[in-house]
Amino acid sequence: MAGGRRTESGRAGGPAAGLAGADAVLLGFVRALRAAGVDASAERMYAFLRAVAVLRPGMRADVYAAGRATLCGGPDDLERYERVFAAYFGATAGSPPLPTVRTPPPPRPRLRARDAAGGGGTPGERDPLGPPTAALASSTEVLRHRDIAALDAVERARLHRLLAAFALRGEARRSARRRPARRGEVDPRRTVRELLRRGGEPVRLRRHARVDRPRRVVLLVDVSGSMAPYADALLRFAHAAARGGRTEVFTIGTRLTRVTRELSARDPDLAMAAVAAAVPDWRGGTRLGELLREFLNRWGQRGMARGAIVVLLSDGWERDDPALLGAQMRRLHALAHRVVWANPLKARPGYTPTAAGMTAALPSVDAFVEGHSLAALERLAAVVRGADTGAVPEAGAER
Repeated sequence: MAGGRRTESGRAGGPAAGLAGADAVLLGFVRALRAAGVDASAERMYAFLRAVAVLRPGMRADVYAAGRATLCGGPDDLERYERVFAAYFGATAGSPPLPTVRTPPPPRPRLRARDAAGGGGTPGERDPLGPPTAALASSTEVLRHRDIAALDAVERARLHRLLAAFALRGEARRSARRRPARRGEVDPRRTVRELLRRGGEPVRLRRHARVDRPRRVVLLVDVSGSMAPYADALLRFAHAAARGGRTEVFTIGTRLTRVTRELSARDPDLAMAAVAAAVPDWRGGTRLGELLREFLNRWGQRGMARGAIVVLLSDGWERDDPALLGAQMRRLHALAHRVVWANPLKARPGYTPTAAGMTAALPSVDAFVEGHSLAALERLAAVVRGADTGAVPEAGAER
């Protein structure tokens, strides 16, 4: 760009050079859209911030219109945008605007300044970003970084609404299939058929190109006793991921249970009820090595894990022999395209992966990330789709 390379932490010459509170709210909204699968690039983000600055940042209707015009790249993004906007700002996008939205905005700051000259105005009255939108969403932005285990019932309900807007898509891979394209290699069969139809007259060369498809994603969610504070939120994250297809979900504890079918219900609460009925080992012990071996023998070796992105969501506590877990992780590492481990304990101050299970698994892990909060799950989604490399553990073998 003409103004030089710019990042989210600052925009040279933009509508807000420093990240004020409302800027942080709007950037958090963009991150939530990315987690839901909307391709909100940096250029679109800057256009959104400029549009909001020109309009009225404190008004929900203006923020909604600015984001819909600048952040959505196609029809597929519109539904996701509606879901994320409703979850993030606490109201449906189609809700009637506040009465103040219809008030002409330009004269208001000057009139307030004159009226406040005699009585002393408060700083909030002169804040061009206004409180309505920031007040609605700032608590959501704080919630993004809160530990899921520390949330109360109201905060968990809001978290569930945000998780319902998630989307998880595997890193793109180039498949063997080809499709007609304007550019690419010459398609000899289609070109010859066109020649025959025209009696041998010269025709335009027909071309084709390879099709990019997302890799399969396999989620192994720990539902043991030590993971009880996080299990419900992680399974709701898995439910949102399973909606996009090409995602398989298993629970691990003392048994291995495939719950992909149970998570196919559109309603998250119905899906959670189905999973609760299907999983027999809630809040039990942990047999990671044995269950990983069962997964590989029954599903993974036959093709489910081959070339896939396998994500383990667990704290790494293992009650069986850690050597068995290490051996099975090496098998998994050889089959999968990428192995990601999300550990909720990683975010705690002073945490080191000293648990026997984690120590045995880390050499076969490609990305070791946190899994304790909404922001951490957003980053996990970015790692899975290849937009973020993740934190490669020191003991891990980089591939």
